[in-house]
Amino acid sequence: MTAGWIAGLDPGRSKCGLVLADLAQTCVLEAAILPPEASRAQLQAWQRQGLTRVVVGNGTSSGSWRGPLAALALELELVDEYGSTLAARDRYWELYPASGWLRLLPAGMRLPPRDIDDVVAQLLVERHSGLRLQRPTPEVRRRLQGLRSEPAR
Repeated sequence: MTAGWIAGLDPGRSKCGLVLADLAQTCVLEAAILPPEASRAQLQAWQRQGLTRVVVGNGTSSGSWRGPLAALALELELVDEYGSTLAARDRYWELYPASGWLRLLPAGMRLPPRDIDDVVAQLLVERHSGLRLQRPTPEVRRRLQGLRSEPAR
C-alpha cells in the first residue's frame, strides 16, 4: 500500500515544510509546517507507516538533514529548489483560489495569508516525480485517514 509514498521536505533553520504524498494516487496525504525537531518526529511517524524516501530541496539547509535522514534509514533524494518559493506562491492560489476582494487583485500582487513552506515541499516532490499532485477534499481526506490507520504491510 505504501509503495508510492514519498515525503517532501523544504528544510529551514526555524521551520520546515513537509508533505506526505501518494504518487500512485497523485495526491498529498498530509502537509505541515513544523520546527526542525518536530519535522524529524513527523518523518519518523510516517516511516513507521511505511515511508522510505524523502525528497529534499538542495538549498543551504539541506546539508544539516543528511545525517538525521541517514540515521532514520530514509533514502534521501536532492531536488533543485531554485525558484521554488515564487512558484509556490502561484501554486498556493491554484490550490486555494482567492475569494472576496482578493479576487480583484492581479495574481502577481497577491500574497498568501500564511507560510507556504508545505507548498514548496509539494513542488519539490512534483519536480522529482514529474507528477502534478492534488490536495484532497475533506471527504477524500477522511477516507485516506482510514487507510493510513491500517497496519503497514
